[in-house]
Amino acid sequence: MTRIIAGAAGSLRLDVPKSGTRPTSDRVREAIFSTLESWGLVDGARVLDLYAGSGALGLEAASRGAAAVTLVEKHPQAAQVASRNTRTVLGAFGGSGSAPRIEVMRQSVQGFLDGAGAARWDVALLDPPYDLSETELAANLAALAPLLAEDAAVLVERSSRSPEPSWPAGLAPVREKRYGETALWWAEPA
Repeated sequence: MTRIIAGAAGSLRLDVPKSGTRPTSDRVREAIFSTLESWGLVDGARVLDLYAGSGALGLEAASRGAAAVTLVEKHPQAAQVASRNTRTVLGAFGGSGSAPRIEVMRQSVQGFLDGAGAARWDVALLDPPYDLSETELAANLAALAPLLAEDAAVLVERSSRSPEPSWPAGLAPVREKRYGETALWWAEPA
């Protein structure tokens, strides 16, 4: 079962696609958001969730006070699930003016980043399929780097057997943590 851990939508269950995704465990999601909150990067943030799957990472940010969340997922079934989960999370705000703006973009990550224009994000969360090539991940990170706010944070979640991402000019690694089969790499604008 995947659920929102904390915030306005805390404890709400989220749907997950029947196949093709690997939801981030509650333990790892809690570690991610503990880090982001300790850095002051959740409340009021603009969050980009790439390879969103069910949307659990971005929707957790929305529940915890992010102002705007963009979920990018190219697979139609997963994008539909992310849209349903978005409606569930927004329902927890009861139509109040404090509800975040959440959008689901059904397109490839690289296509989205290449067409993002002058957007600026405070937090970028990348949880690609484990079989995504290192070359494609490097291209994603290179396209993402100029779209980040000055004090932004970037998270890449991969298999603990994967090599560290190839960080492009413009991104500097700051931390690596491992949780069993999951590795988290953090970076910031250089």
